[in-house]
Amino acid sequence: MFEIKTASAGSKHELYADLVQQAEGILADEPDLIANAANFSALLFHSLPDLNWAGFYLYDGTELVVGPFQGKPACIRIALGRGVCGTAAQTRETQVIRDVHSFDGHIACDAASQSEIVVPLVKADGSLLGVWDVDSPSVARFDEEDRAGMEALCEVFMRAVNAHA
Repeated sequence: MFEIKTASAGSKHELYADLVQQAEGILADEPDLIANAANFSALLFHSLPDLNWAGFYLYDGTELVVGPFQGKPACIRIALGRGVCGTAAQTRETQVIRDVHSFDGHIACDAASQSEIVVPLVKADGSLLGVWDVDSPSVARFDEEDRAGMEALCEVFMRAVNAHA
């Protein structure tokens, strides 16, 4: 049985370092992509404060398709280059959006979302797996510490994917 450790009073850096360790434990020795994505989503959604959605969009060779997530039902398909997720997938650069309403072409799957961070997921062979998407009901929820933390967590996830490719 796995138990999520609740965040103790500490810095964001310490919180993300703890989550990296927990993610490594959850993903160790499990080869199934969907099982790992589901547990990764649950771990982060229930460990990080002030989130209303956390999950994956997986690239099917044409577009991004919703994968395992935590939160309200989401948009099912997103074209590359469209919205924050499609932009992250196309540019292969993490997108940290302070206010989604100021992002030209933002796709509002949940009207409560005010800020967003999206990390592209690239396999060892250079191909796109998809994106990791996290939304918050608060403006300016995500900053550069969150970028670094989310990217570190996604590295753990991608190591597990690549280990079983």
